[in-house]
Amino acid sequence: MIFAENILVCISVPLLLSMVFLPRNARRFVGAFVLGMTVCLLAAYIGGFISLISGMGRVKTSVYVSPVIEEIMKFLPVLLYLFAFVPSDGQILPVSVGIGAGFATFENCCYILTSGAGNFGYILIRGMAVGVMHIVSMLAMALGLVIARRFKVLSPAAVLGALSLSMMFHGLYNLLVSAPGMPATIGYLLPLAGAAMLYIPYRHMKPGAEAAGVTGTEVPAEK
Repeated sequence: MIFAENILVCISVPLLLSMVFLPRNARRFVGAFVLGMTVCLLAAYIGGFISLISGMGRVKTSVYVSPVIEEIMKFLPVLLYLFAFVPSDGQILPVSVGIGAGFATFENCCYILTSGAGNFGYILIRGMAVGVMHIVSMLAMALGLVIARRFKVLSPAAVLGALSLSMMFHGLYNLLVSAPGMPATIGYLLPLAGAAMLYIPYRHMKPGAEAAGVTGTEVPAEK
């Protein structure tokens, strides 16, 4: 048994204190990272409760429940940030990546403390698979929101579409890695392939492209 709340406090406190000495862009990412870890803990509470009352086993919960709960929990802070603060595209993407990275880091930390880190090969694969998967799912969702906003079609349907995209990617990964052999191998490679495919559209939506007039959201340059 591990005390996940204590682990969260131990990791979060130095990160939050470091924000005092960081520039605004870095503070935004670190804050999103800590928020991602907090969301991971809340998602574990909800997923564990649903698994307990439904009687599902670990595999069924991982395939049918976890992708929905975890992606919704990661998505809600981004949605609130999008509509409450109306950030630029160059602000949405780093925040989304920070939430995904924080979620993956906290999940991996808890896994290592629960199962041990003796098998370096498996730990490396988990870091490159689970860690990258959460970042890719968040980046895909954020890119969907950014594209919808640029084409002025940001509506409830577009929001649900972006959320569904991240859920499907997460669910496909969990389904593949739950089966031994070739399906698991494909599942472990899927996040890296997704990251490679999303790199090109991400490059076109960086703040540099935004400054050239690609987006319609004008924000002052940050120091």
